Amino acid sequence: MGIKIGRLMIRTANTVVDFMVLTVILLLIAVAVYAIWDSGQVYQAADAARYAPYKPSLQEDRVSFEELQDINPEVIGWLDVYGTSIDYPITQGDDNAKYVNTNSFGDYSLSGAIFLDYLNSKNFNDFNSILYGHHMEKQTMFGELASFGSKSFFDSHRYGMLYYDHQDHGLEFFAFIKTDAYDNSIFAPRIEGEEARQAYLQNLFDKAVFTRDIEVTTEDHILVLTTCSTESTNGRDILAAKISDESFGNSFFAEETDKTNRQVSVDQQSSWEDLPMWLKIMLPVIVLMLLVIAIYYRYRKRC
Repeated sequence: MGIKIGRLMIRTANTVVDFMVLTVILLLIAVAVYAIWDSGQVYQAADAARYAPYKPSLQEDRVSFEELQDINPEVIGWLDVYGTSIDYPITQGDDNAKYVNTNSFGDYSLSGAIFLDYLNSKNFNDFNSILYGHHMEKQTMFGELASFGSKSFFDSHRYGMLYYDHQDHGLEFFAFIKTDAYDNSIFAPRIEGEEARQAYLQNLFDKAVFTRDIEVTTEDHILVLTTCSTESTNGRDILAAKISDESFGNSFFAEETDKTNRQVSVDQQSSWEDLPMWLKIMLPVIVLMLLVIAIYYRYRKRC
């Protein structure tokens, strides 16, 4: 009788252990699936294509952009860095905290928005204006600023477009800088005074990793694009441009259009990034389910 009770207790204990192991693994599966789904949602929310319908057109009709401003009156312009995926609306809040976790539609979003320093004038008539954006993977938000750390990339990506006051303005990038978040000599909007402006310009060139030989004076208007750097905890990547009344042609236009419409060749090998979301979710689920089955039968053999 005692032996039967002992065996029953052992089997009960094994069943409890089995249940606990299966529960933990199923929870891990649920967490993994949610993490993959949530990550996909964040990057989808940050995709520039989401805002493309609202981009100011080259025609006089600006209805689509005005519709975006109707949705969120704090949208003040548009930024397009030619040859990259940086092609977003520009926002400006009452402080520099709001659009860290708010998108251009005014909704909560971990990807935030591209935003102008709240101290800057929204018509970009300050000597230096600062734009902030998150450093994100998959070429979203300001993630591609790091690419300008390559000399060949910096040399081949010279121009961009800044839209405000109902017209396009050219951007000519003249310096790529690496610094830290506490560099007040750069993160100081609305520099005033001839001497202070000259010192600011000289500081940009002195700290630049790469520069372009173009004339930049204290009479110009400077735009600074900044984001976090992955190379250090408080590091910052900065791309500096001169704002021009002249609009520069986008030599990458055909290439970007082709990139948008291209089909994956049968000769190309798919990467994880190319896989559809449902497959990304199913693969870890299948692997974990096989692990569950293996562990289950392993415990059952001990009974």
